[in-house]
Amino acid sequence: MESRARVVIVQDPEATEAFEPRPDIVQAMVDRGITNLTGKGTVTAAWLSLVSTQDVVGIKVFSEPGPNSGTRTAVAAAVVQGLLSAGLRPDQIVIWDKYQSDLRLAGFFDLRKRYGVRVAGSAESGYDETNFYAIPLLGNLVWGDYEFGKKGEGIGRKSFVSRLVSREMTKIINITPLMNHNEVGVCGNLFSLALGSVDNTVRFESQPDRLATAVPEIYALSSLSDRVVLNIVDALICQYEGEERSLLHYSAVLNQLRFSRDPVALDVLSLEELDRQRQLAKVPAVKTNRELYANASLLELGVSDEKRIQIENIP
Repeated sequence: MESRARVVIVQDPEATEAFEPRPDIVQAMVDRGITNLTGKGTVTAAWLSLVSTQDVVGIKVFSEPGPNSGTRTAVAAAVVQGLLSAGLRPDQIVIWDKYQSDLRLAGFFDLRKRYGVRVAGSAESGYDETNFYAIPLLGNLVWGDYEFGKKGEGIGRKSFVSRLVSREMTKIINITPLMNHNEVGVCGNLFSLALGSVDNTVRFESQPDRLATAVPEIYALSSLSDRVVLNIVDALICQYEGEERSLLHYSAVLNQLRFSRDPVALDVLSLEELDRQRQLAKVPAVKTNRELYANASLLELGVSDEKRIQIENIP
C-alpha cells in the first residue's frame, strides 16, 4: 500500500447553476482532473494510462437518490466522452449500478441514447456462483438473491458477485456523490462499489459494526478492487443530511470534483467535508463510525490517516 495518498480537487464556481450542473464546464473539470492526476499532457494520454482500447470499462454510479443528489449524469457523461475520445467503442463502456430502475429514474438511460453506451443493473445481470463473499452471519434472503428459495446447509451465508462485475468488465471507474449515510458516514467509494456488486446485503445494512467489516472485505475481493483504476467524488453539491433521499435544503454547493486512485482517502475527506458543512449549517453534529475506513486501511485498500493524504487544488 502507498504510504501516502494523492487527491486532486478541481473547482469551478460556474460548474452549477441553481443546483443544475453545466455540462461544458463539468467536462472541462473532468479533463483537468484526469490530466493532473495522471501527469499526462493530453486527455487521451491520461485516459489511456488508466485503461486500454481492449478494456470493457464499467462506470459505477450511485443512482438511488435520483438526479439531484446521486451521481450526476453530467459527470458520468464527461467520463464517457473522455473514454470515447481515447478510442474505446461505445459497447466497451457500461454505466452501472445495482438496479436498472434507479438508473432510469436518475437519467442514465439518456446517456445510452446519446452515446450508444450500455446501461446495466448488477442485480438484473445475475450472480456468479463461483465468486462470493462468505461469512457465518446468516442472511435474510430476498427475491433476486442467488440463493433465494433454496434450502440446505450454509444457505444465506454467501454474498455472490454480480456476473456484470466478475465476467463482463475488466476495469472500473467509481463515481460517487458527496452525500451522507447514517450508518457509515458517506455514500462513498467503498460503500457504493461493495454493496452495489453483491447480493444478500440485507444482513449487513442495518448495523454499523457489520458494515464496517463487510464493506471493506467485499471491496477487497479481487474481482472488485483489482479492477478499480479511478475514483471520482461528485462534489458539485454536498448533501449532509437525508442519506439516500434527495434533500436539497440540506445541501451546500461546492462546485468540486475530486479524483484519486485511493478510494479510502476520498471517503475520509468526504467525512470531513460533511462534518464541516453541518457545522456551517448549524445542524447537530453526527458521531461517525470510522471503523470501516480503518479496516479498509488494514486491508491495504488505501490511506485513512488524513495526515498522509496529499491534496492538490486545481482551479
